[in-house]
Amino acid sequence: MEQTSEILIYQTEDNETRIETRLLDETVWLTQQQMAELFAKDKRMISEHIRNIFDEGELQEASVVRKFRTTAADGKRYQVAHYNLDVIISQAF
Repeated sequence: MEQTSEILIYQTEDNETRIETRLLDETVWLTQQQMAELFAKDKRMISEHIRNIFDEGELQEASVVRKFRTTAADGKRYQVAHYNLDVIISQAF
């Protein structure tokens, strides 16, 4: 059985932003694109921050990155890197 994780960001009628997440293996897993949406930043900035986190040894890539199979809009399936909550928290701007 394929396991997936996603984050839903929406705005309520009273203009409050709400974020809904799904958990897998007791942590949240997001792609770089999802983190960019969450923090309202460019995906390139997220990528640069992640690279710095690994280069500086703050986190070990093998421990915080997992690839999930994702279906794109064109119907093709891709392996996409997802990052756990430790990386997400490290992205807080």
